[in-house]
Amino acid sequence: MEQRISLITLGVTDMERSARFYETLGWTRVDSPDGVIAFDLIGQTLGLYPRTALAEDLGVPVESIGGFSGITLAHNLRSPDEVAPLLAGAEAAGGRILKPAQEVFWGGFHGYFADPDGHVWEIAHNPFSPLSEAGAFRWLGYGE
Repeated sequence: MEQRISLITLGVTDMERSARFYETLGWTRVDSPDGVIAFDLIGQTLGLYPRTALAEDLGVPVESIGGFSGITLAHNLRSPDEVAPLLAGAEAAGGRILKPAQEVFWGGFHGYFADPDGHVWEIAHNPFSPLSEAGAFRWLGYGE
C-alpha cells in the first residue's frame, strides 16, 4: 500500500445541507456520479455520501456509526491570524465550535468545529510545518 490517502468519505444525513456547508466555506463541487457529492482537494478528494447508504455498504447498523469516532480532519493555515476567522465562518455556515481558537502547548494555534453531521475538523497553524505555495501540507513542512 502506498503511503497516501486518496479519498475521504463522510457519511452525512442531508447531502444538500452538507454540500452547502462546505460551499459556504468556499469549496467547489466537482462533477460526480448521482448519490455522491465530491470536492477535489490538494492531492485528495472529500466525498459526501448518504450515511444510511454508507452503513449499508459497510454492513453495519446506521446507529453504530454515530458520535465521535476518535478521528479528526485537519485544515492547516499559513498564519495563526487565519484560525479564528475560519472557525467563525464554519459556525456561520452551520457548524458548531467545539474549541475556540487558542495557543497549543506545542507552539501552534488551533481550534475545532463540528460540521452539521458532527464530523470534527481541526483548524490549525503549525509554525513547524509551513505549507507549500499551493497549500499542500507535510509533517516537516515545505520550508521557505
